[in-house]
Amino acid sequence: MDILLVEDNPGDARLASEAFKEGGLPTNLHVAQDGIEAMAFLKREPLYASAPRPDLILLDLNLPRKDGREVLAELKEDANLKRIPVIVLTTSQAEADIMKSYDLHANCYIVKPVDFDQFIEVVRGIEQFWCTLVKLPPH
Repeated sequence: MDILLVEDNPGDARLASEAFKEGGLPTNLHVAQDGIEAMAFLKREPLYASAPRPDLILLDLNLPRKDGREVLAELKEDANLKRIPVIVLTTSQAEADIMKSYDLHANCYIVKPVDFDQFIEVVRGIEQFWCTLVKLPPH
């Protein structure tokens, strides 16, 4: 399973990577550090011409250059990308962010825990649910 993590915080990206490695399921984690890089990866622009199509996207909302809301809107409007499940994984607990994310067709919204162990548990829960229980759309 190929997962695109769109995350500008290197510490959170590293934690997610470690959690997926320890999870035991075969996953390939790709990291984009901002919304522009994420869209270039998804659209396989020249620098990412050989990038795999992700099976799942973990998307932070508060990103530099192009924020997560813009990324979510853009990919859900794209006929080639709109079926990729998107999990918003962010620190925001604001009701407006939650509502906007679902209005833009996010598949779920998870508030990032600040506690290290809880963060690992959240990532493992995502992996277990999306990699073992869910039937994902074909590419």
